[in-house]
Amino acid sequence: MPLDASDLGAIWLTVKLASLTTLILLVLGTPIAWWLARTRSWLRGPVGAVVALPLVLPPTVIGFYLLIALGPHGWLGQATQALGLGSVVFSFTGLVIGSVIYSMPFVVQPLQNAFGAIGQRPLEVAATLRASPWDTFVHVVLPLARPGFVTASILGFAHTVGEFGVVLMIGGNIPDKTRVVSVQIFDHVEAMEYSQAHWLAGAMLVFSFLVLLLLYAGRRGKAGWS
Repeated sequence: MPLDASDLGAIWLTVKLASLTTLILLVLGTPIAWWLARTRSWLRGPVGAVVALPLVLPPTVIGFYLLIALGPHGWLGQATQALGLGSVVFSFTGLVIGSVIYSMPFVVQPLQNAFGAIGQRPLEVAATLRASPWDTFVHVVLPLARPGFVTASILGFAHTVGEFGVVLMIGGNIPDKTRVVSVQIFDHVEAMEYSQAHWLAGAMLVFSFLVLLLLYAGRRGKAGWS
């Protein structure tokens, strides 16, 4: 059999992690992206730079500092233990935290671009109709920004699937708990199990190609309608 039980377990854990991470990022990233797209505050630059840091920092750097902060002696780790949550390092929760931080720019930036492209006119029209800010956001902004949400969801999910350095640093390599597909491929290569590594790596290659194909097809469709 090309894929054994450990491979299937890694695939399921990866899909679970990517799905949950994407959902959390959409909830957290939407208000951040809206603020970045609309504000004129001097904080826009620093906040935008912090959000974009994972684009330029090596994953191992992010994973290392998360490991320190979330570890038993870190300030976040001490806080979680004080709340009775225990340590989140080398756990699925730790993977989610690391993935949310590492994939943040891949969700926030498409949303920010989509919000910025809406312009002021639709908001002014909604205001003249006495729509509340919440109604304007739900019934005007969200429908107009739908392509941005689709792009953000695809990129956030795909980027989480492809993580290696961050998840290995903060989650380790625990079967059925923190061992995702990228780590499983590394294990196969390290054990010189090239056939099994080929199957998983090939699946990742096909998945990445389909993601890019879907994104480019969506952009061409959008251009055709404009």
